Amino acid sequence: MSEAGYYSEDAATFGDRVAAARDAVGLTQNELAARLGIKISTLRGWENDTAEPRANKLQMLAGVLNVSMRWLLTGEGEGVESPDVDTVDKDLTLLLAEMRKARVEAAGLAEHIGRLEKRLRLAIRDRG
Repeated sequence: MSEAGYYSEDAATFGDRVAAARDAVGLTQNELAARLGIKISTLRGWENDTAEPRANKLQMLAGVLNVSMRWLLTGEGEGVESPDVDTVDKDLTLLLAEMRKARVEAAGLAEHIGRLEKRLRLAIRDRG
């Protein structure tokens, strides 16, 4: 069982947990993608938090990585051990957490902008 704090929703993203679990079992991105029967670009999207797997692939991913689906999604449950944070400078740990949070917020903002663009295109089309 992993400590929830290091891989929690507040400290890590889904992609962070996928990459950590992949590293923990000693697989490269290419190897994991091959085992899952997906393109490497799909796996990179998951690890970069620009895409999410469908339920069937999430289940396969958890099985191959030997972690629970709950841990992949939330950081709670059966997952990989947290790294020894005592060896990492606390300022760097806080900076990394802030960067992860900013990346998640930026992804949310990009989705919001995309929805606004779609609304604008529809409004222009309806007027034309």
